[in-house]
Amino acid sequence: MKSATATLHFELEKLAPAGRVGVIALATDFNIERDLNALYPSDVQSFTSRVRNYNPLTIENLRKMEPSIAVCADTILPGTELDVMIYACTSGTVAIGSERITQLIHLSCPKVAVTNPVTAALAAFSKFQAKRISVLTPYTEVVNQDVAAFFESQGIEVLSIAGFGFEDDTAMTFISPMDIKHAAIEACDPEADLLFISCTALRTSAVIESIEAELDKPVVSSNQVLVWHSLQLMNYPSAIKGFGALLEHYLETPDNFLRSSL
Repeated sequence: MKSATATLHFELEKLAPAGRVGVIALATDFNIERDLNALYPSDVQSFTSRVRNYNPLTIENLRKMEPSIAVCADTILPGTELDVMIYACTSGTVAIGSERITQLIHLSCPKVAVTNPVTAALAAFSKFQAKRISVLTPYTEVVNQDVAAFFESQGIEVLSIAGFGFEDDTAMTFISPMDIKHAAIEACDPEADLLFISCTALRTSAVIESIEAELDKPVVSSNQVLVWHSLQLMNYPSAIKGFGALLEHYLETPDNFLRSSL
């Protein structure tokens, strides 16, 4: 047998040259990768690991993910520099807390920027100067009460919140985007500054623009705000069309973003 070393004729290429995003997704989330692949520009790439979660979806069960978050973060391209790490669960962030999630991720990835749907949503509310919101979720009324209470604790007035009443995280992805659209229009209070559609498992991205057109006000969703905030954190300034006003009009140059964040 002959053995030889193959010759490289070109320099090694850098994949995802504009940004690499680590994603900690729920083990039962059918939707997150598909949404992120559609939303991120072609020169940004996300890399997913999954954390074990438990049904039914309750605040107590959501908190059971906490011990596994650091280990999950450590499995995403170890030894490779990431630009941003995402914890991709809205209700889980409410249950565990944004600061605690960042602490856990930094145990494995101490230098990486971290975001989650709640932190990203609050940043988006600020960008739209929204103080009064409506919320649509797939959750039960009990979980919705905790979600609303969290936003109220951050100085955001929740005028209305509606949920589909699902306890099974897997089944949430099976909700039709058209049902999301119809429920969103019904759920939004006319006095709300914007509508927030919670949950990374919901297939909301495809209908954000049409909901905005019906309501004539901004609509933000968990996956959309995750993409927007992570792109801001990596200083990606180009607009993204087709997924709502946030990505089309509020991706800013690094200097402008820094000034507006002060």
